[in-house]
Amino acid sequence: MIGPGKAALLDGIAQTGSISAAGRAMGMSYKRAWTLVEAMNAMFREPLVESARGGPGGGGAALTETGQQVLNLYRQIHAQAMAVNEGRLAELRGLLADMSDRK
Repeated sequence: MIGPGKAALLDGIAQTGSISAAGRAMGMSYKRAWTLVEAMNAMFREPLVESARGGPGGGGAALTETGQQVLNLYRQIHAQAMAVNEGRLAELRGLLADMSDRK
């Protein structure tokens, strides 16, 4: 339902006030950003993002209260998962090849 990419998109929308600007900042096409927002809005009981069409006054987008709540919960879950698995993650990193030796 939500992962690092969707959370980053929501965060970008909150920061920029724009779905297209948030997508661009992530190297994502306008269509892909909108598709993800539409999917998230349909997935939850209430929309996560509200948008207004562009025009003379310009458009824009913002997280709804539910969108902010979902983003906050995701951040908390992610932070706790990282803390609980700190040792395992360090062990995994230790198994990675040393890329500095390769040319």
